Amino acid sequence: MDIETLPPPPRETANPAPRRPANSVRRTTSIDVSWPDGIEGQRLFIGAARDAVTPAGGGTPRTVAEGSYRARLKEDKTITAIEADPAPEGLSQLVGARAGGHLRMLLREVMPDLIAQAHPLYLVLDDLSGAALVSAFAWSQWYPDWAEKLRQRIGEEEHDKMMSQRVNVCWGLQEGHSGVQPGGPPRNVADADAGDVRNPEDPHGWHSLSDHEGPGFRRARRIDVTRDEAAGVLRIDSAFQDSAAKPDGGRIAIHEYLVRATADLETLELLTLEPEARILPFSECPGAMANTQRLVGRKLPDIRDEVLAQLRGPEGCTHLNDALRALADVPELVAELQS
Repeated sequence: MDIETLPPPPRETANPAPRRPANSVRRTTSIDVSWPDGIEGQRLFIGAARDAVTPAGGGTPRTVAEGSYRARLKEDKTITAIEADPAPEGLSQLVGARAGGHLRMLLREVMPDLIAQAHPLYLVLDDLSGAALVSAFAWSQWYPDWAEKLRQRIGEEEHDKMMSQRVNVCWGLQEGHSGVQPGGPPRNVADADAGDVRNPEDPHGWHSLSDHEGPGFRRARRIDVTRDEAAGVLRIDSAFQDSAAKPDGGRIAIHEYLVRATADLETLELLTLEPEARILPFSECPGAMANTQRLVGRKLPDIRDEVLAQLRGPEGCTHLNDALRALADVPELVAELQS
């Protein structure tokens, strides 16, 4: 494949977040990753989440649910320590598990009540897997030769195995696509300004984020939900971004999606789904959005399972799938808005 002939991937952020709509509920979540002991030390993951209802007259929101955690992970993604507030039953069973698909299965097994409540803490625990997979990207902003350092540290054989396992894990990394070409992906993957999710005109729009010095990665999410009684629909406006800190300040992004949707107020059937790619690493990545229309007609509470069934592997985008799976919690968010 001639990479030079491919159209450029999207590289423009939608940040900052819009101001909170009146009479709405907003969920914000974040995972901030740092390396307090250096690149060869364990990673520190700080997760935080908040659900907040904005009254009909606008203004200061009312927090209806929140949660946070601190976790340590080894380079192989094994969890060595974790503490959370609130501390759900079964939390200690995550120690020794590796962040990945099996961790998500373990969460469903040991924390069914947290999932049934659609508590925001569950979303940032579920996001450990995705953040652990992508967070090493942060080092590329501080050490131009970080990829070579990684190869040397883990060994040629393990590195080749890791790279081969990427093939066909998602739409953008299908065999033959630019992201899996010999010699590695294009060097300009990480060149998009991430902006700041926080809107200075809406100081209550986000929970407190964990800013720190040095290399750092952040996964940030936002979901706004409003009821349109006249049209008989729920209106959903959500955003998803993976970004890393830059040595000179600011942030660089590698993944960013917006997802807008409507669902029937009574049946919770998904009526429309409009994903928008804002920042993606490879030219082929936006092609994953077409398959998301398979979810139209499905019910919001079933979206997590439907995403796994309909958009698995090269049928979908890992990061877009994560953004879509979170829509399963919208019914519980709406219940907070009604109450």
